[in-house]
Amino acid sequence: MSVYKKFVGQTMVYGISTILSRLLNFVLTPIFTRTYTASVYGVFTKMYSWASLINAVLAFGMETTFFRYLNKHEDKKGQVYNNSFLVIAFISTLFLLTGLVFTNPITKWLLNGDLAEFEDQRRYVQYFLWLLFSDAICIIPFAKLRADGKPFRYSLIKFINILTYVSICLFFIYGIPAIIKHDWPMAHFFAGWFREKWVGYVFIANLIASLITFVLLIPEFLKLQLKFDKAMFMNMLSYSWPILVANLSFIINENLDKILLGKYSTETQVGIYGAVCKIAIFMSIFNTAFRLGAEPFFFSHAKHQNAKNTYAKILQYFVIALAILFVALVANIEILKYFISRDAAHRAEYWVGLPAVPYLLLGYVCLGIYMNLSIWYRLSDQTRFGLYISIIGAMITIVFNILLIPHYGYMGSAWVSMAAYATMMVISYLLGQKYYPIPYNLKKILAYLIVSTAIVFASFFIFNRNIYIGNALLIAFIASIVYFEKEDLLKILKRS
Repeated sequence: MSVYKKFVGQTMVYGISTILSRLLNFVLTPIFTRTYTASVYGVFTKMYSWASLINAVLAFGMETTFFRYLNKHEDKKGQVYNNSFLVIAFISTLFLLTGLVFTNPITKWLLNGDLAEFEDQRRYVQYFLWLLFSDAICIIPFAKLRADGKPFRYSLIKFINILTYVSICLFFIYGIPAIIKHDWPMAHFFAGWFREKWVGYVFIANLIASLITFVLLIPEFLKLQLKFDKAMFMNMLSYSWPILVANLSFIINENLDKILLGKYSTETQVGIYGAVCKIAIFMSIFNTAFRLGAEPFFFSHAKHQNAKNTYAKILQYFVIALAILFVALVANIEILKYFISRDAAHRAEYWVGLPAVPYLLLGYVCLGIYMNLSIWYRLSDQTRFGLYISIIGAMITIVFNILLIPHYGYMGSAWVSMAAYATMMVISYLLGQKYYPIPYNLKKILAYLIVSTAIVFASFFIFNRNIYIGNALLIAFIASIVYFEKEDLLKILKRS
């Protein structure tokens, strides 16, 4: 059971740090929705949606490739590190230079011909070019920390990044206006250039936080050597490019709905949808923590005799944790909605989007399971299947968002997100059982998924989000899980 303890231990470190970091970030949501109107918040949502798409391209699938090739070439770990970093550094530098040269055309395209806010949007684009570049070149140094079994250092740097971002945002939103208002020291300096409620300061804060992260990773950068193994790179490329396309398709599933909402609906709809999506951040935190701990663990454990049984057991308990979290979030949505907006003047504007939350959360449940299942094509070096699955999900996202948004707005986007992830989950399971069979306990997994989904939709739509009934159902659900899993739980406790 030491294998499970190691996995759980590292995942908990990533999980705690991710939760703390995301909670700090989550604190900003009600502040942003109180400071900015839904249409302005829509600009914020749209820019970060584009950033996520570009991040996937700049990463070039090299993070997963790095872990895989460390496992395959244990005698050439330094060269795997060099190759992975140099690929991303080259692509990112090319992207930055090209973006700076063509800033004006890019800005005009983003504005769809509306030049009233050209200068502001031009600045946003420049900030994001530098932000994306600085984030990209830190990808492999961060991956090295995970591969070296240094979750504490990894987590600390990530936490400092978020803490810096949040602190600077709060300084721009509250600190500088207070200094000017009360004529405190440096009031005249700030008054000369400060623009109250300008969303660009959020992007500046993010850029500064990324630059500080770069500085903290200098010890990892110093371990690099400017050596490039062309033969190894060609092999790495054949593994990474399907992951690139798969990751890009995944980001399309994650963010294109917000971009298409801006095209086929209004910025206000984008703002409402972007705000209610923040409630799903808790599910995203859990999925992220699992991925950070699972990816290096799965690759390093692949050669063990009982590896497949270990993967099966991990998925079973992962689904249980997801199902409990799914029910708990919806049971307490009447509390969580205040994190979207506490300001009475803006509540109605944002809370109208709450019916989208159960569908978004169910989508994240399916996404988490898909992430777990996807290990089969990564371990068997059949990454092309990840490409195929992700493209199917992306096509569902694109086609059905275009069809549904004009009629149903952000609700259509929530339905499509859920359908895309569910489809990817099912296809990955079926293909995995054919090409790399893992003995998952399908009956238990389906039972927990179906029961938790039924409880969630009953709690939200039948019992009208009643917090007492919702939590009573949550307690009953947890009790039933303990009852059915008690034998396995006792075994785990005895062996550990």
